[in-house]
Amino acid sequence: MNLPLPVAVGIWVVIGLVLLTVVFVGLKRLTTRTAHTVPGPPPVPDGDLGEVLAGPVTAVYVSSTLAGDWLERVGAHRLGFRSNAAVTVHRSGVLIARQGAPDLFVPASALEAVSLAPGMAGKFVGQDGLVVLTWTVPAAGDAPETRLDTGLRTPIAPDRATLLNAARELLPAADGAPNDDSKEPQQ
Repeated sequence: MNLPLPVAVGIWVVIGLVLLTVVFVGLKRLTTRTAHTVPGPPPVPDGDLGEVLAGPVTAVYVSSTLAGDWLERVGAHRLGFRSNAAVTVHRSGVLIARQGAPDLFVPASALEAVSLAPGMAGKFVGQDGLVVLTWTVPAAGDAPETRLDTGLRTPIAPDRATLLNAARELLPAADGAPNDDSKEPQQ
């Protein structure tokens, strides 16, 4: 069946608009679903963040998910959306300066673990290509304290090792045990 060109174009425009609507409704639901269960992250402190341990390192902020469930993306507070970033590890915490999204600061006191992973929340890179920061967002309002996994992908392996090792320095050592629960980076 041959349709006139204006009719065919009109059908494709309608299909495109329906698909865009489905995507935006899904993103809105993701944001709404997690807004009441995940408190807002702490603001980036004003002033000096302390000694720089590493960075800035160019990376891709992959996403933040509920800790231990790497498919449960957090849409609230713009934590679940991928963006380019510059990551700097300071003595006081990890600063993730995201493009097109608010900067994210993970205080050293909130950091629980630093590890490598092959992927999270729809981004699979293989061979432990993501640096994952496991941290706790303090309770705020009705939202309880929440543990998150934040994934960062560096395009260069030595940068990944630098970021991983610097972030590990922020972890508290417990009774002489290693200060993390992850394996060594591969370069």
